[in-house]
Amino acid sequence: RDVVFLLDGSDDTRSGFPAMRDFVQRVVETLGVDENKDRVAVVQYSRDPAAQFYLNTYTTKGEILNTVRGLRHKGGRPLNTGAALQYVRDNVLTASSGSRRTEGVPQLLILLSGGRSFDNVDTPASALKELGHKGGRPLNTGAALQYVRDNVFIASSGSRRLEGVPQILILLNGGRSFDNVDTPASALKELGVLVFGIGTRSSDSRELQKISYDPSYALSVPFMLDLFRTSLCPVFPLPMHNLIKLFFEHSHSLVESQAPRRDVVFLLDGSDDTRSGFPAMRDFVQRVVETLGVDENKDRVAVVQYSRDPAAQFYLNTYTTKGEILNTVRGLRHKGGRPLNTGAALQYVRDNVLTASSGSRRTEGVPQLLILLSGGRSFDNVDTPASALKELGVLIFGIGTRSSDSRELQRISHDPSYALSVSDFTDLPNIQQQLLSSVESVTTMTPTAPRRDVVFLLDGSDGTRSGFPAMRDFVQRVVETLGVDENKDRVAVVQYSRDPAAQFYLNTYTTKGEILNTVRGLRHKGGRPLNTGAALQYVRDNVLTASSGSRRTEGVPQLLILLSGGRSFDNVDTPASALKELGVLIFGIGTRSSDSRELQRISHDPSYALSVSDFTDLPNIQQQLLSSVEKDVVFLVDGSDGTRNGFPAMRDFVQRVVGKLNVGGDKDRVSVVQYGRDQEVHFYLNTYTTKEDILNTVRSLRHRGGRPLNTGAALQYVRDNVLTASSGSRSQEGVPQMLILLSGGRSSDNVDIPASALKDSGVLIFGIGTRNSSREVQGIATDPSFSQSVSEFTDLPSVQEQFFSTLKTVQVEATPKTPTVIGKNGCAPRRDVVFLLDGSDDTRSGFPAMRDFVQRVVETLGVDENKDRVAVVQYSRDPAAQFYLNTYTTKGEILNTVRGLRHKGGRPLNTGAALQYVRDNVLTASSGSRRTEGVPQLLILLSGGRSFDNVDTPASALKELGVLIFGIGTRSSDSRELQRISHDPSYALSVSDFTDLPNIQQQLLSSVESVDVVFLVDGSDGTRNGFPAMRDFVQRVVGKLNVGGDKDRVSVVQYGRDQEVHFYLNTYTTKEDILNTVRSLRHRGGRPLNTGAALQYVRDNVLTASSGSRSQEGVPQMLILLSGGRSSDNVDIPASALKDSGVLIFGIGTRNSSREVQGIATDPSFSQSVSEFTDLPSVQEHNVNIFSVLFLKLLVDQSIARKDVVFLLDGSDGTRNGFPAMRDFVQRVVEKLTVEENRDRVSVVQYSRESEAHFYLNTYTTKEDVVNTVRGLKHKGGRPLNTGAALQYVRDNVFIASSGSRRLEGVPQILILLNGGRSFDNVDTPASALKELGVLVFGIGTRSSDSRELQKISYDPSYALSVSEFTDLPNVQQQLLSAMSTVIVKVTTMTPTVKPTILGKINMVLISSIFTLTSGFEYLISQAPRRDVVFLLDGSDDTRSGFPAMRDFVQRVVETLGVDENKDRVAVVQYSRDPAAQFYLNTYTTKGEILNTVRGLRHKGGRPLNTGAALQYVRDNVLTASSGSRRTEGVPQLLILLSGGRSFDNVDTPASALKELGVLIFGIGTRSSDSRELQRISHDPSYALSVSDFTDLPNIQQQLLSSVESVVIDVTPESTTDLGTCHHC
Repeated sequence: RDVVFLLDGSDDTRSGFPAMRDFVQRVVETLGVDENKDRVAVVQYSRDPAAQFYLNTYTTKGEILNTVRGLRHKGGRPLNTGAALQYVRDNVLTASSGSRRTEGVPQLLILLSGGRSFDNVDTPASALKELGHKGGRPLNTGAALQYVRDNVFIASSGSRRLEGVPQILILLNGGRSFDNVDTPASALKELGVLVFGIGTRSSDSRELQKISYDPSYALSVPFMLDLFRTSLCPVFPLPMHNLIKLFFEHSHSLVESQAPRRDVVFLLDGSDDTRSGFPAMRDFVQRVVETLGVDENKDRVAVVQYSRDPAAQFYLNTYTTKGEILNTVRGLRHKGGRPLNTGAALQYVRDNVLTASSGSRRTEGVPQLLILLSGGRSFDNVDTPASALKELGVLIFGIGTRSSDSRELQRISHDPSYALSVSDFTDLPNIQQQLLSSVESVTTMTPTAPRRDVVFLLDGSDGTRSGFPAMRDFVQRVVETLGVDENKDRVAVVQYSRDPAAQFYLNTYTTKGEILNTVRGLRHKGGRPLNTGAALQYVRDNVLTASSGSRRTEGVPQLLILLSGGRSFDNVDTPASALKELGVLIFGIGTRSSDSRELQRISHDPSYALSVSDFTDLPNIQQQLLSSVEKDVVFLVDGSDGTRNGFPAMRDFVQRVVGKLNVGGDKDRVSVVQYGRDQEVHFYLNTYTTKEDILNTVRSLRHRGGRPLNTGAALQYVRDNVLTASSGSRSQEGVPQMLILLSGGRSSDNVDIPASALKDSGVLIFGIGTRNSSREVQGIATDPSFSQSVSEFTDLPSVQEQFFSTLKTVQVEATPKTPTVIGKNGCAPRRDVVFLLDGSDDTRSGFPAMRDFVQRVVETLGVDENKDRVAVVQYSRDPAAQFYLNTYTTKGEILNTVRGLRHKGGRPLNTGAALQYVRDNVLTASSGSRRTEGVPQLLILLSGGRSFDNVDTPASALKELGVLIFGIGTRSSDSRELQRISHDPSYALSVSDFTDLPNIQQQLLSSVESVDVVFLVDGSDGTRNGFPAMRDFVQRVVGKLNVGGDKDRVSVVQYGRDQEVHFYLNTYTTKEDILNTVRSLRHRGGRPLNTGAALQYVRDNVLTASSGSRSQEGVPQMLILLSGGRSSDNVDIPASALKDSGVLIFGIGTRNSSREVQGIATDPSFSQSVSEFTDLPSVQEHNVNIFSVLFLKLLVDQSIARKDVVFLLDGSDGTRNGFPAMRDFVQRVVEKLTVEENRDRVSVVQYSRESEAHFYLNTYTTKEDVVNTVRGLKHKGGRPLNTGAALQYVRDNVFIASSGSRRLEGVPQILILLNGGRSFDNVDTPASALKELGVLVFGIGTRSSDSRELQKISYDPSYALSVSEFTDLPNVQQQLLSAMSTVIVKVTTMTPTVKPTILGKINMVLISSIFTLTSGFEYLISQAPRRDVVFLLDGSDDTRSGFPAMRDFVQRVVETLGVDENKDRVAVVQYSRDPAAQFYLNTYTTKGEILNTVRGLRHKGGRPLNTGAALQYVRDNVLTASSGSRRTEGVPQLLILLSGGRSFDNVDTPASALKELGVLIFGIGTRSSDSRELQRISHDPSYALSVSDFTDLPNIQQQLLSSVESVVIDVTPESTTDLGTCHHC
């Protein structure tokens, strides 16, 4: 629990305060205080509230009690209880202050108030409660209990049930339920929820007792008001007192009732060799059991003894009391026998003891423990059964003697450390405590079940109107087969024509019923043209995202089922590829009107594209759809005495079903189990990999016979032994699990529990029964419709077709196979490349050559946000980032910036500091590094001299991060230093001077570890004359490679009509063998030339692991194609498939093939052309240069500003006539924009009473799409006009990253509001919220608008424009466009300081000439270096004499700042035991006010010194938007701490929290301070400064100011003029 005491400290409670303090102490005494148990905070208030301590200030009861005892009465008036409640809500019950509300931890506020409040308490009290009376009838308590079970007591809602945290439900009920309460109440109890029921005399007391966890947990009051009215207890009324006692006094029993539950099995060696030691083993078991909390719902115990065979002495569900177990253990007799078969015993425990029928609660997440006592070496194999137990999650402890095999015991145990040893069993007491400690540490396990995210994308264009009902029915039938649940399958439906529209998202519904109801109600969308590409992109950007419910990042398979009835009008390839790159499995279903090739390109694989004549034929392709994905199918066949006559028919049925399956290792797998009294596996899922083997075995099956029929045990057996990974099940890979049960009689045991366990695991159960078993089979099946009935099994053929049609309706999904890729992370080659350039005085002449080198390398990269990223840092004395990894997303932008780089100059050369800077500021997530995603990090250092500082530590730190460092130096560099910095000495390269950089590319080539190279050589009739030259070319390239098993590998393939592999990648391991074979190559001849087939052949047969490809290990894959003619077959699809797999394709063609080869190559620049192949030597050197950069793994024009523009259109009744003019205006403005994904983006929202987004910023990437959609806009209508709600909607739903906003990338955000009337709701708050985000709002209104309201909404009053009617909009169009064109606001949330710039004098003249933009110009000027500076002053008793010096120091620093609301802001906090803000960042806006206040500061006094609490206070109360912090606008946050002593509390956590926010902390201490503590607090140890005492502060003032000034980083190096130097403009 999180408990907050709110104490009235006003003047009127002075005499009563000691009693209040004592009360708090007494209540705290009853709590279980701990960071992970109960937490406490105390707030005292009068006029203002003050936190005495927060929920995370103290973690022990002693600290809290000490602090409470020392509380002093606050005093003051008037009493503002409302403000105090609000303060608790905003500042105490928050995550930063230690509240765990979002984790589901109960939040309790205990208010002790001695007077009437002077302010309003209702609003803040309501805000705390956030619960209002609902009203309505009838009372459905049962449904409410079920709702709580399904929606609240779940992990996603914060429940920690699976972590063993007690789950408590308190029901306050005032009447009898109209629905059934028994089932949901039982379901809650099964989950282990402790239900307390509190009712009135109107309640049904019996019903309440049934609902409650125990009848004694049902409490009663005459009326609800009596909960609070009766004062039978000094503080709380009796019912509340009872409840609080249950919480505060009996928390331990609550925890115990839920606590760590365990199933403990003792496996005792009872062989002949342990006869003398057996009594000691028996005593040991007794002593361990004594420590357990034995109960049916707590710990359970089983004992098995074994020698040759195992025997269960008792099972986990045999006894429910400790006494019974101890009595039985005392009476155990030694078994005797030999040999010792420990393996068989372990298997026995797995199959017979740790099962649901024997009392195991494994599937409920209860830990399973096996304690093995073994006195000798096993005669049989122990590895397989031990692994099988571990796969189930069983924790095995092994205890042996000197006669045991210690290695065997370690292999059996969960971990070698879990294997304990004694000399003999009489020494067991010596290791008892060690074992018990390990057992106690066991936490609860969480079972998992197959989960899928399934999206249906439906063609709703005009062409599918007649077929839409059939599409809708198809979706329903597929959904019927899914296991819909928040934690199992999720479903979304999107309909599209010209534009896509989500009917519902993956997280909209959590039950199958809701989804089916919505699908039934779907209406055909209509519209044209059909833009399938845009729809696919929409699904990627808006549906398969975490915010829409996708669990892709959790590894949940993503499936997209596309039903399309026509050819797309837009491009589908790019968005389809983008989906596949995300790992989405796409199934395409089309009609005869569809383009089948288009559908095949969209689908995961051409075989995943299915076709029907029209959509009414959809049911006919379900079997086709079924066979396109893999399944694990288990047949469970009744082989008891009652099915003897029908068995041949059952056997034939199995054969016919198997005949329909697509059997293969990675396709369908089959297992057959026969059962009666017990079970027999004929074969497992991984026994056979061919259909023929399975059918042969099924044909030879013999009837087993036996009675009684135990179907329940058989179901449990299948779950525990067949549907497991070790038996071939692929459930963990997302492969559907299906069980087909053929049962001919009623079971003698219980079938419900094991059937439910299978269903909970996601297994689909189909059942076929006879007249004797049909009802039972129906209950076992996943759904009654999944079961069939026959009179006798000889009648099976009569239901066969019906069964197949049921099976066909099951839409099963599989995890997409990961394509072969270069990167180890499973996607196309991505790299983060940082160039670190020596810009010191000594490299001035060489700098142009360095710049050229960077350009040449960047030219070879595949720059894109999701591919290669580049950063450049230049350094001399200090480093400076020219741009970061996420600054640019196109190659053009990077090259433009690199061309404009200016030499930095300066000395000395501090390479160490530069390396550290790269680690701390560039290779970070906020600067665009994708290191944590597994993307390779490369640093290329060009250094022209020896470093003046230490390079070893920062270089090591980079290598620890996994950064690959290449060092390039000149003759002036220190070669040893460069080798130490580089990843490996061989990665350090050298040139005479930087002008020789081009000459080192061959050196770069040899520094790469490995590459797989395939030569694909045209051997058709047309290349007969040129073949010798091609052969020579191959030899020369191979000569440049570093061939070896773990280095470079080579393969050569020759092709014409078909292909011939001369050797594979793993055929030869020496360069000599390869060259010898290449020299002997003979021309094949043949025609026609099938380059497409050859490319496909290489992909499928050469670039595979079995042929030596190391793509899965991250080794680059390269294909060099030499083609002398045009291909007779299609080359696009196989070339794309190779590129999608990450293969780099280089092509050399002749005049007959150059264009085709260019299209095949990874990039046109990767292709070369010769007249004839005899000219190959002329291109040789050029190619080797390309290769050298590639092998480095560095396959790595937007000067116009980018904008995100949102139009917000008034669509209310009052604008009906003017709407066409508004629509035209939007079109004309859009026409002026450069709409592209990486340039301008546009969104349109229309509103009246509510808001509706027509399209988002990332919906369209072309101007044409935007304009077409705008033309089709329809007036919304409605009233009243809620402009405030619309502004809030835009802020929360449009200006966000998932909707395409690039605000966090610094792209200007522009909102253009067209408004025709006064708003009915408040516009101030949402307008301010938009401005805080940095959104530039332009308001355009008519004479019906409220001009003042429009000015308040607009970014600046001058940004509010007016027309008489909307038909006059053309008159202000140019005015608006001019304003927009001058907006160059650079926003960043990550860089320490933003220094926005303008384009130069010309633009300044243009701006100043437009009267409406005067304020815009002022805005730009006001953006000069802004900082939020907080001084945190030690005001404890020990700094009394030094305080005047501290005060003077603050004044002198403030004197140097440019204080203004839009420039620098200042706050001062003083602290000792507690912190107190002297003034906040938004208290004063002039330097004079600040200086006056600082001069008047009085020393605070007090002890002890709690620097940690003060840092936390600054974070939570000063560096917040409400206190004036502009952190979210990217303004640097600086904290200057002056501390004169060592802190009494912990400083590390709050200091880290500040650094995580990006706060730059400077620490200044005296000789009394703890210098190490100050260094830990500071941003960097070098930011910690020291003086002898505070009177020496002037000596370090300049050092501090220099550091502060250096925070100002120009983030717009590409601009020509910056504001800092442009005041004369």
